[in-house]
Amino acid sequence: MLNGKVAVVTGASRGIGRAVVLKLAGEGATVIVNYNGSKERAEEVKKEIEAAGGKAEIRQCNVSDFSACEEMFKEIISTFGSVDILVNNAGITRDGLLMKMSEEDYDAVLNTNLKGTFNCIRFVARQMIKQRGGRIINMASVSGVLGNAGQANYSASKAGVIGLTKSVARELASRGVTVNAVAPGFVNTEMTEVLSDKVKEGATAQIPLGKFGEPEDIANAVAFLASDEAGYITGQVLNVDGGMAM
Repeated sequence: MLNGKVAVVTGASRGIGRAVVLKLAGEGATVIVNYNGSKERAEEVKKEIEAAGGKAEIRQCNVSDFSACEEMFKEIISTFGSVDILVNNAGITRDGLLMKMSEEDYDAVLNTNLKGTFNCIRFVARQMIKQRGGRIINMASVSGVLGNAGQANYSASKAGVIGLTKSVARELASRGVTVNAVAPGFVNTEMTEVLSDKVKEGATAQIPLGKFGEPEDIANAVAFLASDEAGYITGQVLNVDGGMAM
């Protein structure tokens, strides 16, 4: 259980992030639902958590903005006294073949997915070191492990998240802070809903378990890494992909 813990989850108003905050709140954590543009959805998630007896607050912040991240974490630490769990889930896609990819689309994905993860860790690390404990879980992707045609920017950002995870794990381990990554495969979210049936069929054919995952599958893995049971696990990438990257 995560009773008494404070958890910040970025990009938590929908999809995997929503499933993660619902799971962590269900385990007893006070959750901060970070969102960028969808305040109404964030409010709905907060109400859903509170209706189930949990504790939640919402905070707006574009994680790619270094200064905005600094202000958000200063305020959260001042208000709640600690941050025990950070889940860097915020992410975007701008898919396209490399030969046609614009600089803007490449930069946007790297700035949110990779720099955003760095920004949040940067401003929570000092507090976790002070506490001599904490859990950081970064959202990678099977695309960052295997690569994926048409996703050079996304794959690069998620491969970068894996490298960042391992480096920060080494830096913070002596202070009792664990840093791990979860690498989802194809999951039934809004991000995959837009895929054509042909693409979905092709993807499913690559999955040994023969089906897409659900957001709850990822949330369960995050909750484990956030728990006391995972206290001797750091610098690892947990693939939750139906066997794609085995």
